[in-house]
Amino acid sequence: MTRIIGLTGGIGSGKTTIANHFKTLGIPVYIADDEARKIMQTSVVIDAIKKTFGETLFEGEVLKRDKLAQIVFNDPEKLQQLNEIVHPEVKRHFKQWLLEHKAFPIVVYEAAILFESGSYKDFDVIITVTAPLESRIQRVMTRDKTSREQVLGRINSQWTDEQRVSKSDYVIENIEIENAKRETENILKILRIKQNEY
Repeated sequence: MTRIIGLTGGIGSGKTTIANHFKTLGIPVYIADDEARKIMQTSVVIDAIKKTFGETLFEGEVLKRDKLAQIVFNDPEKLQQLNEIVHPEVKRHFKQWLLEHKAFPIVVYEAAILFESGSYKDFDVIITVTAPLESRIQRVMTRDKTSREQVLGRINSQWTDEQRVSKSDYVIENIEIENAKRETENILKILRIKQNEY
C-alpha cells in the first residue's frame, strides 16, 4: 500500500526545493501547483473561469494569469471560487497519477494550500516546511519580480506557520538549505522504517 506524504508550507518557504530533494532520493513527487497550471489550460477549466470571472481575463483562449492572480489574492471569496473550479480537476488528475505510481511504497504530494483546501485529510503523513518571514518575502520578491506588499498579501491569504505546524506530523525548518535537506533525509528514514512495519 502506497503511503502518501502531504508536503506543504507557505509561499517562499522553500517547499518546492524540499520536494525536489525528495525526487533526488528516489521518491515520486506530484507538484500540485505545476499540474494545476496545466489543468487551467484545459477547455473544461477555461470555460468555467470564463463563466465565473469573465472573458476579459483572456487573450483568445490564453488566460492572463497575472490578472487572475491580482483578483483572487485580494478577494478571499474570488479565491474560493477559483479553488472550487481547479481543485476537483487536480484531485482527479492526482488519482490517475497515483495509479501510475502504485508500485512505489512512498509518494509525495506538494501543495501550498494543503490545509486551506481541506485536502490534507487525504494524506497519511503531513510535512510542513517553515522559514523566517523576512527570508520568505525576499525569496518571493526575487523569484516573482513582485513588490513586498503583493508578497505580504499572498502570505496573508494563506494559513500561518503556527496553524500549519499544529496539524503536521513533521516540520522541516528551511533556514539553511543543507540542514533542511538533512532533516528531509531523516524524516524519510523514519517513514521507510514505519512503512516496513505495516
